[in-house]
Amino acid sequence: MKLNKLRAAVLAIAPAALLALPAHAATDAAAVVKHYADVAHAKYEDSLTTAKALDAAIDALLKAPSDATLKAAREAWIKARVPYQQTEVYRFGNPVVDEWEGKVNAWPLDEGLIDYVDPSYGTESDENSLYVANVIANKTVKIDGKDVDASKLTPEFLSGTLQEAGGIEANVATGYHAIEFLLWGQDLNGTGPGAGNRPATDYDLKNCTHGNCDRRAEYLKSAATLLVSDLQEMTDTWKPDGAATKNVEADPKAGLVAILTGMGSLSYGELAGERMKLGLLLHDPEEEHDCFSDNTYNSHLNDAIGIAAAYTGNYTRVDGTKLTGPSLHDLVAAKDKALDAEMEGKLNKTLDAMNAMAKRGETVEKYDQMIGEGNKEGNAVVQAAIDGLIDQTKSIQRVIAALDLGTVQLEGSDSLDNPNAVFK
Repeated sequence: MKLNKLRAAVLAIAPAALLALPAHAATDAAAVVKHYADVAHAKYEDSLTTAKALDAAIDALLKAPSDATLKAAREAWIKARVPYQQTEVYRFGNPVVDEWEGKVNAWPLDEGLIDYVDPSYGTESDENSLYVANVIANKTVKIDGKDVDASKLTPEFLSGTLQEAGGIEANVATGYHAIEFLLWGQDLNGTGPGAGNRPATDYDLKNCTHGNCDRRAEYLKSAATLLVSDLQEMTDTWKPDGAATKNVEADPKAGLVAILTGMGSLSYGELAGERMKLGLLLHDPEEEHDCFSDNTYNSHLNDAIGIAAAYTGNYTRVDGTKLTGPSLHDLVAAKDKALDAEMEGKLNKTLDAMNAMAKRGETVEKYDQMIGEGNKEGNAVVQAAIDGLIDQTKSIQRVIAALDLGTVQLEGSDSLDNPNAVFK
């Protein structure tokens, strides 16, 4: 799959994130929070638009399975990740988003729950009785000791019964990563080159490989339908009269706390820690966010773009429309120009490191290879991005203090705060 054109489209967003910062006259907290909500609505609407395009590409794949339609569906999935990853900065400061997020972006997942896996995957797990349940191949599954009818792989069954079945978070049955697995299959290359390589014939009813092509198609379509409906829900939640917008605008000071909590928690605990440093410490490709598609470097880059956009108020929509408005940049610059320059400089430095990582991902080696043991150069590229995220978090904390927002709790990570615990 050639991604050069896609990469150009993704990376072109990054410079716009921080350049040409406008000065909005008489900016106040209420105006900043309102624009923050407006941009959230635009980002989720773009995520919905691209998810609908993915759903259409999946329809085309299922109607006429071929290398070409599978490739098109995979490319649609990668495009859909761009705006969604830029929404993740809304997660940690907004409970309504955090409570919903697991339906669309939970990871890592025990893929044996969903479909066939390679023998190297193993046959059982002490933590998960559904580790190799393979619901696509089995019309009955045992959940919490009871036989459950899985004859219909409907959206309702996936979301209401299979998702986190048995109370196990690794039983991810819905969202981007379930769809990713069904489009690519397992990446069995370890820290060597190559992504998942599921054949299009896994969906070919006349020339079926690996069995159960009808149920595999039913599962994939249901997962795509759910993704669209879940993103519609969150898009509506961020409309001017939506619950998330009303909540964040009710108290402008609390709204600023939400913005900075999202920036700091995603920067430090989630992205630098759990998504990047943990995999680097363990040199483990299983700790890769988009592990089936080898798209991880783009997802991390777009998270960083989203963090920067939360500060600048700038967002480039998937149709090319540029949104600008009152932002934290304006508030901080009015209080302390030096701190604003520091924050802007660190966000830019992180974006530079992320862009370098993404460029390496397209031209040299994929992310799972970069974090491989003994790959000093690849490890260093990933570490530079981690260092940027950690450093910008320090400035985010200084912004919190400068705006007199009190104590704000940011997400931590054992991978950063107590790395020895990772090996126990």
